[in-house]
Amino acid sequence: MGKTFVVIGGDAAGMSAASKAKRDDPDLEVVVFEKGEWVSYGACGLPYYVKDDIESLDDLVTLTPEAVAERGIDLRQNHEVVDIDRNGMTVTAVHDGERIEQSYDDLLVATGARAVVPPIDGAELDGVFTLHGMESAATVKRALAPATGVPGDEFREGYGAQVHEYLAATSPDAVGIIGGGYIGLEMAEAFDARGLDVSVFEMLPHVLAPFGADVAEEVEDHLESNGVSLSLDTTVERIVGEDGRVTGIEAGGERVPVDVVLVATGIAPNAELAEENGIESGETGAIATDEYGRTNDDHVFAAGDCAEARNAVTGSPDYVPLALTANRAGRAIGQTVTGEPTPVGDIVGTAVVKAFDLEVARTGIIDHEIARTAGFDPVSQVIEQESRAHYYPGGSPITVRVTADRDSGRLLGASMVGHEGVAQRINTVATALHAELTVEEVEYLDLAYAPPFGPVWDPILTAAKVLRGKLDR
Repeated sequence: MGKTFVVIGGDAAGMSAASKAKRDDPDLEVVVFEKGEWVSYGACGLPYYVKDDIESLDDLVTLTPEAVAERGIDLRQNHEVVDIDRNGMTVTAVHDGERIEQSYDDLLVATGARAVVPPIDGAELDGVFTLHGMESAATVKRALAPATGVPGDEFREGYGAQVHEYLAATSPDAVGIIGGGYIGLEMAEAFDARGLDVSVFEMLPHVLAPFGADVAEEVEDHLESNGVSLSLDTTVERIVGEDGRVTGIEAGGERVPVDVVLVATGIAPNAELAEENGIESGETGAIATDEYGRTNDDHVFAAGDCAEARNAVTGSPDYVPLALTANRAGRAIGQTVTGEPTPVGDIVGTAVVKAFDLEVARTGIIDHEIARTAGFDPVSQVIEQESRAHYYPGGSPITVRVTADRDSGRLLGASMVGHEGVAQRINTVATALHAELTVEEVEYLDLAYAPPFGPVWDPILTAAKVLRGKLDR
């Protein structure tokens, strides 16, 4: 009999692995268990679906179940895997109350992550939402619909079923967002575009904390200029309501009236199924893996938002759940299980977020405390420079913060913010981090120049030049 590759989870990592394995070995039996309805979709597009930039949830789907079947993959939707028998090399799934056992030769755990809801009084009230997954996005969008309702496929049967009747009969005017990270800021823009008054509550001194204070402060000014109310360094004490539904948020000794609350305080890896069956997690709480995505069991792999990855700057395990990391690791594991051992690749935590018309990006290590813990002596420099040649119209300032190790001169990370040219420039820094370049080597990179796209000395080159001068003192 042929071999069987079983995948738990049908999104980015899982479907990438399944597709690559089946392509490389057409005789391999590939079975994918997905506990929900949706597979292979662009979760990063959910805020823009709520905003109405994207008309339908179906537009976010990368691979339909029909296309999966055409690839020869046995996709089993609405099947929740509840047990892994590593000795017998089987998994047990539940579907419509029936238990189904499936044997495997290799197994990939790609169970993703879940939204974290802190223990806040009132979090159970009607009108409190998270945004993690297609159904949650449909639920939020339905809650914002006018009282008359909005026709469209996002409201067909099965979408947003948990929305309570009162939400369909009212039109919310104000929303409170708990959390000033990626989702919080993207959703602030989405809610504003739909005409709501937006208040953001962040318990840390700044929004987008991993980007550094210099960049965050510029984002905060821009948010407030767009009418977003910010409560920073403020802990939400409770969500208040009447008749079981949200009416406000109490924070910092004040009560802010809101009709809807979005909790955007982060995510946690779904590692429990693996842990319960002897598959080890690392210090981050995500599943520990080697360079090939293999766990402490030679026949069990893990990838995506449930798994750790190696940080190229520190050389240590890290947990940065992002789409490219998941897709790349899944594809590599698909090759490995078909006989071509392929590393899943290191990460440097490169990310970009849109905050109204600002581009905000980061990569590597920016925080000095984290850098010192990793054994570096960090030095940072902040510069501001125009995005285009000074004489060419349409340019705007870019703020760049770069961090390096004083002893070796090695570049450790960067963050930047501006109205244009940020999202792609951060990729140059990410490449430099993977190559372990020094600040001096970055200063002498031969980057493209033309007046409509940048000055002769690109902001990255200028930042490296000024930081090198600081290191030499």
